[in-house]
Formats: sequence, structure tokens, C-alpha cells
Amino acid sequence: MILIVAEHGAQGLSKTTAEMVFAARAISTGTLIGILVLGHQVAAVATEASYLSSQVLVADRPELEHYDPELWTAAVSQIATEGDAEYIFVAGSRAGREYSARVATRVNAALLEDVIALDVVNDEVTAERYTYLSRVTEKIVAEAKPVVAIFKPGVFPIATPNAEAGEQFDVDLDLPVPRVRITDRSTARSVRIALEDAELVVSGGRGVGSAEGFTRYVEGLADQIGAAVGATRAIVDAGWRPYSEQVGQTGKTVQPQAYFAIGISGAIQHLSGMNKSKYIIAINKDAECPMIRTCDCGVIGNMDDIVPALIQALRK
Repeated sequence: MILIVAEHGAQGLSKTTAEMVFAARAISTGTLIGILVLGHQVAAVATEASYLSSQVLVADRPELEHYDPELWTAAVSQIATEGDAEYIFVAGSRAGREYSARVATRVNAALLEDVIALDVVNDEVTAERYTYLSRVTEKIVAEAKPVVAIFKPGVFPIATPNAEAGEQFDVDLDLPVPRVRITDRSTARSVRIALEDAELVVSGGRGVGSAEGFTRYVEGLADQIGAAVGATRAIVDAGWRPYSEQVGQTGKTVQPQAYFAIGISGAIQHLSGMNKSKYIIAINKDAECPMIRTCDCGVIGNMDDIVPALIQALRK
């Protein structure tokens, strides 16, 4: 069995879930593919998942309403053990990275991180991943199963939904008593498009000048083209934007069709989080900065002149 742990949110299943299904189909050779949906009031998500797999395992419990690494570890480990899963696929999100290693320890599995390619030959599982700040691709081999694989978002194609829905099964879980209780949740701002799923991303750096400049230039351009908003670590550390928008080594990794870098110098830590974008468009006054040398299209000049003119042209 290939067990895929569904990643989902307010907008339904994440793109990474469909990408993991594509990878599973490529190596399945008749092996059952099951999608595990954890959460509370997840009927719509389970239905969406049923068109990607013949079997969907649903754990709809109040205590799973909010992510908890201990509960996710216990749930995934139990289902993987009961289903004799040879493969456990987890999205490379912040949560996925947190609990996947614990699952691998529980079920005595090999752990393959940041997978960008996966192949199985004679029971050897070979994966590829980026390393050295995404400058090098290396191969890693798991010589025995089970295998826990963490998939880098945005690398694999999205699986085509089936014409008919698969079966859904409610599962019973033996969950531990949570040691952490969430008493309150707040959202820093309305997130219209998730960074990981966006085809277009507009990011800003120190060159935007201020929090107001970020809103005017970065959000202004993003609104015109329907893009997600990203930021450098310096912007987040300054308190201008929330951590959820940080792109880079210590933030999120994105691979959109087009990445607009506004006022970003291009430190290697930031480049490692976006340098696999299909097209990189940079706007900066420094013609010698690393971002201009990296980009596919660079516009050199004053931010106050270029970005408002671009936004105005798009409005027309």
C-alpha cells in the first residue's frame, strides 16, 4: 500500500497532495494507493480526494481540528502499520517536516527528505533531492521498506482526477491525550492565494523602502496579476510582513511559473527558496546585485518610477 497523507486547508486539498498522487501512480504497478484525510468536518476534502484515489481513509475527529504533531504522528503511524504500507508520502510543508521523522521512527522506516524524483528498481527506492541551498542534486537510496518520503512542493505534475469517485472509509484511531491545548488563533492578514500553490508570486525586499512601500508596490502589483505575496527574511524580521510570507532557506520554497522580485538584492538564503521558478523577473536599482544576475528579465531603475507605471499599465 502507498499511503498518502492529505494536506488540506480552507481551499481544500493542496496541490502537493495531487502531486504526491502523481508520484504514487508512477511507481504503484498495481499497488493500492490510499489517501488519509485527518481533521474535523472534512467531508468536502474527503470527497475531493476520492477522485484521486480508489480508497480514501477518513479520520474526522474534533481533536484533529487543529494540527498537533503528536496526534498526526500517532494517526499516520497507526494507519500505516494496520495497512502494511510500504510507502508513506508526506507533503514537504512545515507540518509535514515536523511529524514525518517521528512517523519514520515509529514504523522503523527509511526517511527520504525533499524528494524531487522517485524511482523503484528491484525493491530499491531511489530518490533525488536538492542540497547545498538547491545548487546540487543528489541521489539517495533506501534499500528496504517501508519508506517515508517527504515531497518538495511544486516539483511533480498534478495528477489527473478519475472519472469516478473512489470509496471512503471511516477509520478508528487510538490517539493519545493531547499535551498542548490551543486556546486562541489569529490570522495576521487575509491570505487569498497560498504561496506554495501560486502560479505567480510577487515578493518584496528592503528596496521597497518601508511597510507602506511594500503595500503600495508588492501588494499593488500582486492584486493586478492575481499573484501570491512573498517577502524576504529582512522584511519579516522588521515586522513589516508575517512569517507565513517569508520565502527562502528559513521560510517557504516556491516554484511558480513567474516570480517577481521587487527590491530584493538576492542573498543566497533567499535564492534557495525561489531559484527553481520557471521565470524570474527582477526590479532593482542595483545592476550588480545577485538577483539581477540570476533573473531571466531584469529592470534597472528607481522603484518609485517603474512599479507604479507597471501597475497603471496593467490597469489599462
